[in-house]
Order: sequence, then structure tokens, then C-alpha cells
Amino acid sequence: MNTDHTPPKDRPHKSDIQAGLVQATFASNDIRIGIKRLENGELDYLYQRGTILVRDAYVNQVESLVGGERREGLIPGVTVWSIPEPPEPQQGPETPQQPEPGEGKEPQERPEPDEDETEVTRALDLIDQRLGVGVATPNHVLSISPVAMCPATEPDEVLAGVGPEPGICPGHHGSGVFIHVIDTGLLADAHTHPWLAGVTGTTDDFPAPRILPYTGHGTFVAGVARCMAPAAEVHVSRVLHHAGAQLEHELVRQLSRALSRSPDIISLSAGATSRKDVPPLGFEALWRRYRHHKGVLLVAAAGNNGDRRPFWPAAFPQVVSVGALSASWRSRASFSDHGGWVDVYAPGEDLINAFATGVYTCHEPPNTGRQRQFHGMARWSGTSFSTPLVSGLVAARMSRTGENSRQAADALLAMARAQALPGVGAVLHPCDFREDDRCAGCGHGGHHSAHQCDHSSCGHRRHCG
Repeated sequence: MNTDHTPPKDRPHKSDIQAGLVQATFASNDIRIGIKRLENGELDYLYQRGTILVRDAYVNQVESLVGGERREGLIPGVTVWSIPEPPEPQQGPETPQQPEPGEGKEPQERPEPDEDETEVTRALDLIDQRLGVGVATPNHVLSISPVAMCPATEPDEVLAGVGPEPGICPGHHGSGVFIHVIDTGLLADAHTHPWLAGVTGTTDDFPAPRILPYTGHGTFVAGVARCMAPAAEVHVSRVLHHAGAQLEHELVRQLSRALSRSPDIISLSAGATSRKDVPPLGFEALWRRYRHHKGVLLVAAAGNNGDRRPFWPAAFPQVVSVGALSASWRSRASFSDHGGWVDVYAPGEDLINAFATGVYTCHEPPNTGRQRQFHGMARWSGTSFSTPLVSGLVAARMSRTGENSRQAADALLAMARAQALPGVGAVLHPCDFREDDRCAGCGHGGHHSAHQCDHSSCGHRRHCG
């Protein structure tokens, strides 16, 4: 992870580039995205300009404090509230005309710097002071690539003919289990990969042969889950279609719709840091429904910021939060978030799986402008991919034991704690289907001993212990 804290005005960080990409994509849909920074200039969180989320019980008080009005698209218990924008200052005849925001700049290269205060930040500060913290919160932007600090990697090329890594687990694990993936959608040609046969989803479109940022992310995620649970039913919903991002209230609505499909597991490889690290208010509506859906499990990525700061929704206690192990499986990946709120770590660095076919132009340093040619497979890193690995392991256990998803997750997390890595935490490995103390794939006893094995039966080329 980049530890150079040069202020954004001096040079663009990867996170600034990601934020600019998100801003530009939302702007094309007439949605204004604000950026809040920390005192050192790093990004704190992204949010929708002109909108806050308010607890229903406080709507009248908020209206009297800051004005505004109720918007359409309400979520139960929380009101989406529109904040009026202050009038623009009048320019005198002698005042030179200022350039339009973004004029002469590429929004994909840099985000527009936010003012110290906006209509949202001023309103929330006042509400905090008069009514208390947590009565109202921003409508945060949740993203595949966290923009608070450093994202993980962009997709990288692999040799033609290479298979998935971790490989497809032997057997028919996952039969009768339904995994609902909330992501960017499913590529139209995903079924050409044998391990993705039968997977359904909303189409992840792109202007071939040009591969847009985060195109293929949902297909890669579904591929990782299917490698762990080859017989599971998997559906991929296209929700994160603003450069891999979505507004909090809309994501909550889509998660609520996913509950209506009665999945066993919802796999979500996106999230956000929040204002003052307060839990995002929109999710409270979801938990009221979630608690009544017995046997439905939400598994979410812990984030790629490389720090201990809570990342939502993974940091909620109702969620199984997944961090990433490094490529050796012996340490935490440098980009992975960590801390007591992370439940388990699984391989998330240098994974290989299904991807788009075409040309991808890198937009992050040090590879900015470099073109990469893909032929349906890619190497990628992030907690985005350790998350479906755990989702697949839960599905696989369910089909073997008859447990529901929450019971299966509890059992796997107990096993993960028993084989915890010092300095990391609880860990799970691909095809970790042990009913005893034998190493999955090679049959060696004592999984957390110091022996090594090739895992040639399922394509795993890592250390067992």
C-alpha cells in the first residue's frame, strides 16, 4: 500500500483517481458526488451532494433546522431527505469569470476538490449539535474499490489457457444452495467457462473491445464462489454500475430485494468508510428485515484500505466480514483492512478467474495509460475476491452437513479460529472441507503443521500450514 502522504494538490493518489472516476460516472446520470477529506488530505468518504438520510422520528426537527423536503425512494424507518443548496454568490462586474468545475481537466484523472463545507456537511454538523450524532447521516457512496486510501490492484494479464487459481474443488459441493452476488453483473459469455455453467445474472455490458473499469468484476466474483462450490446456484445482480459504486440508499434497497429472492447467502464485495465512523443509517432498515430471514447470511468484503478503520457493511455484527491473505497464505495482504471487526481471512491476492475479452487501459499509477490484452481470464487482488471464496466454502459445507447458512458459517469460523495465524487472525483455505484434522486436497494430517503440499488434485499451489 502506498504510504506516501503527499497532499492531493501536489500529485494524484490512486484514491483520487478512483474518486474522480466515481464522480464522473455519477455525473453522467445527473448525480453530484461530494468528497470529504481528512486533515492530512486523504479521502475520508464519498457522499451524494444535496441529500442526507434521516431517522423518521426526527424528520420534523430536521426540517425546522435545515429545511429541505422528503424525496421519493424511501426505505422503511429512514427518510431520504433533500437539502437545499445555498444560493451562489453574485459576481460583480469587475470579478473575472471563474472556469466551470472540471474545465480543462479529465474527471477520470482527478476528482474535483470539495469545499471545506457543503450543504450536506453544514446540515449534518448542525443536526449533530442540536439533535445528536446519528440522527442523520450522509447518503454514502459504497464502492468495489474503497477510495479512503489505496485500492487493491487493477486486473492483470495471464497466459492463454491458464485455469482458475484457486482451482475448482473436487466433488459436487454446494448442491441445493443459492448464492446471490450483488456486483457489476455477469458477462454475456461467462457460460463459456465450465465452472460458470448455469450461473445467471443481469448482463454486465461494455463497449467491446474496450473493457471499462470494473467490467467483469461480478463475473470474477461468481467464478471464485463457483470454484469453491461447483454445484451451487449462483445469480449475479448488476447493482454496482457507477464505476463499481452505488449510493447507500439504493444499495440497501437492492439488498432488501435480494432477501425477497430467499437466497441462502448474499455475497457483497463493496462497502465504504463513513462520516465519523458512525454506522451508515440506511442499513438499519435492512437489519429489520434481515433478522426475520432465518438462514440467510450476508458475507461482505472487509475493504482494501489497509487499516483498522471500520468498513461498512462488513463491520456490522450481523455480517461475516472477510479480509485477504497474501499470495503465500501465511500473512495478511498489505491492502487488507484488519482489526477485531474482521471475522476471517482467506486468499485474496493474485487470484485468477473469469474475466472479459478485450483491451483494458490502466488508469492507476505506475501503469497509467498502459494497455492490457485479455482473453477471458485475469489475475486480480482484493478482499472482493476473498469474500466469494468464503461464501463458496459456506455453501459447500451446507450441502455436506444440512446446516443452514448461519449455522455453517458459525462452524467454519470456529474452525478458522482453531487454525488462526499469529498476527493475522482466523483463516480459511480453499476447498477446506475437512471433517477431521486432515489437510484438504492432499490428505496430510495436522492442517496447521509446518508441512507443505502441492494440492495438485485441485490446482492449489500453496503451503498448507
